[in-house]
Amino acid sequence: MRKTLLALPIIFAALAVISPTSMTAQAVSPALESEAARPPAAGPGGKMLPGMPKFHDPLPYDIDDHAGYTQLFDGKTMKGWDGDPAIWRIEDGVMIGETKEEDRKGNSYIVYTADKAKDFDLKLQMKIEKGGGGGIQYRSHTGEAWTRPQPAGAGPTGTPTKWLLTGPQADFWFPVRQSASDYTGQWYSENTMQGILAYRGQVTQALPGKGNRLVANIGSKAALGGYVKTNEWNDYEIIARGGVMMHIMNGQLMATFIDDDPNDANNQMGLIGFEIESQPTKISVKDIWWRKFDK
Repeated sequence: MRKTLLALPIIFAALAVISPTSMTAQAVSPALESEAARPPAAGPGGKMLPGMPKFHDPLPYDIDDHAGYTQLFDGKTMKGWDGDPAIWRIEDGVMIGETKEEDRKGNSYIVYTADKAKDFDLKLQMKIEKGGGGGIQYRSHTGEAWTRPQPAGAGPTGTPTKWLLTGPQADFWFPVRQSASDYTGQWYSENTMQGILAYRGQVTQALPGKGNRLVANIGSKAALGGYVKTNEWNDYEIIARGGVMMHIMNGQLMATFIDDDPNDANNQMGLIGFEIESQPTKISVKDIWWRKFDK
C-alpha cells in the first residue's frame, strides 16, 4: 500500500506532462461563434475574457439552399437515371412515375446509377397523386429478387432486378386509408425482413447485436401527418451521417433511425432512387439535389 501511495504523485505529474491540451479550449469554426454580449473584461491573472456570447437563432429553414450541393436531375433528360420507360417519364421539367390498374407490373424503381453515397444530405420536392405510394431509396443496391408475391400481371419474376432497390427507404404514401397515410415519413427497409424500424414520430436505435428500441418520441403520427400536403408538392430531405438517418418533410422531423453497427447493411455506401407501388399511383419528383460527405 505504501508503494502505491508514493507512486501517485509521480503518476499525476506524468499525466500533466503528457496531456497538456486537456485543459485548453477546443478549436471551433469562427462561423459558429457569436459576438460578445458585453465588452471584454479582465479575468484571473489579467487574462482578457470575451464574456458571454450573444444568443442567436440559426439561419431559417430553406429547402432552396443548395450551397455545396450537386443537382441530380436536370429536368430535361434521364441522364444518370435508369428505370422502366413504360412507367417513368419527364413532363414539364418533372420526373414522373405512373402505374395504372390495367397494366400492373409490380413495384418498380428508378435508380440513380451515376454515383453512390453513404453520408449525405438529399433535398427534393415530391408529390403523390391518384392513390398508392412509394418512397425515396438510399444506401440501397440492385440485383436482389423481390422477396414477396407480386400482383397479377407482374410475370413470374416480377420487377427486373436492375430496377429493384433493396435497402433503407423514406416512405411517402397517398392517404388511401389511415394506415397508409401514417406511413409517410417513416423509416422502412425495402425488400428485407427488417420492415419498419422507425415509425413516423419516433427516434429509434439499434446497438450491435441487439434489437431495435425506442429512444424518444417526436410527436404523434396523426399530428405529424398535418405537415404532409396531399396532391401538392412537399419538401423532402434526408440527412444520413454515420449510423444516423433522419427523414424531414416540409421542415419537420418525421423519423430518425440510429444503427450503431458499422457492419450492418444500413451503414454501407449505396444508391438512391424512387419507388412506385404497383397499384394505381402517380409520383412526381423535381429539384433533386445532394451534398456528399463521403471521404
